[in-house]
Amino acid sequence: MSTTATRNLRSSIPVPSIKELLSQTLLAVPERYLRDVHADYPTAAGDSSLHLPVLHMAKLLDPRFHQIELQKLHNACKYWGIFQLIGHEVCDESVESMHRKTEEFFNLSTEEKKTYAQKPGSLEGYGQAFVISEDQKLEWCDMIFLKAIPVQTRKLEFWPEHQPRHFREALDTYSHDMKKTAVSIIGFIAMALGLDAKIFFEAFEGGSYEVRMNCYPPCPEPERVIGISSHADISCVTLLTDCGDIPGLQVLKDGQWVFVEPITNGIVVNIGIIMEVVSNGIYKAPYHRAAVNSKKDRFSIVTFCYPDGNFEIKPAEQLISSDSIAQYKSLTYDEYKQSFYERIKLSNDGVPFIDSLKI
Repeated sequence: MSTTATRNLRSSIPVPSIKELLSQTLLAVPERYLRDVHADYPTAAGDSSLHLPVLHMAKLLDPRFHQIELQKLHNACKYWGIFQLIGHEVCDESVESMHRKTEEFFNLSTEEKKTYAQKPGSLEGYGQAFVISEDQKLEWCDMIFLKAIPVQTRKLEFWPEHQPRHFREALDTYSHDMKKTAVSIIGFIAMALGLDAKIFFEAFEGGSYEVRMNCYPPCPEPERVIGISSHADISCVTLLTDCGDIPGLQVLKDGQWVFVEPITNGIVVNIGIIMEVVSNGIYKAPYHRAAVNSKKDRFSIVTFCYPDGNFEIKPAEQLISSDSIAQYKSLTYDEYKQSFYERIKLSNDGVPFIDSLKI
């Protein structure tokens, strides 16, 4: 695919926002949002005995508990690919402030939000992601997607300026706090694999961090729509905070969809495909999705964490041996991103992105 064609995939066709649809006293869900009815309803509860592992950052930092907690981290990454992180250093006010600003933004009028709408050739801004055809099924979600770090990559025309008040300041603080947490937890994940944490600290200290704020409005037929379709993240790790106590995130575990119950002051850490490649498949990027409900808005904030552009995406050499051959290709960061956008165009062939990276 040409560079121009790849660039064109990094944008999205404008579609009406869900809140805009609901303002028209919606009695039935429009056809483009309806999914085929089958037994696997997104609102159906899975195995209620399954709960995400919970890791404690303070214990990872404490020499008395470090090894035990590091083993717990290894098991969480290997058997789940996702866990809840507590005891981190992100202050409550930073998270609570960003949660307030997220809700305030989505509660602005349609015209005010459209000021920050996506433009041709860019996925940044307010809208929906990866709408590449006029007939594809749509997700029951409004979002605003912004590049946050490095600061020089920010496109401030998409950052709300006057309303909500202090939105930019809140996001600046929040994104730097998430970066600090990401650098720490990725270093510990490297340690759990027996790798040199310093390499990862440096790669992610100079890495890029993108923030997506989601609004899942109530739906009259929640069992027939999806908030976000099943997917695995292409980041190294993804950090999610829920703006409230409404469960919606689901992760696929042993063939069952498990609701992720929000924990007060908890951060959901999700392994991405970059880490799956680096670990040579020891850690898997889990498939996850978002369900919606019929009663109340749900808001969440997702931070996608990437290494710097010089980081080579390949299985770590320490994990390769005669008994464990490399399972994935070696790619530069740019090649990796381009491969992902090529997969979007070919998504109808049913081949997952991770499979296209396998040797």
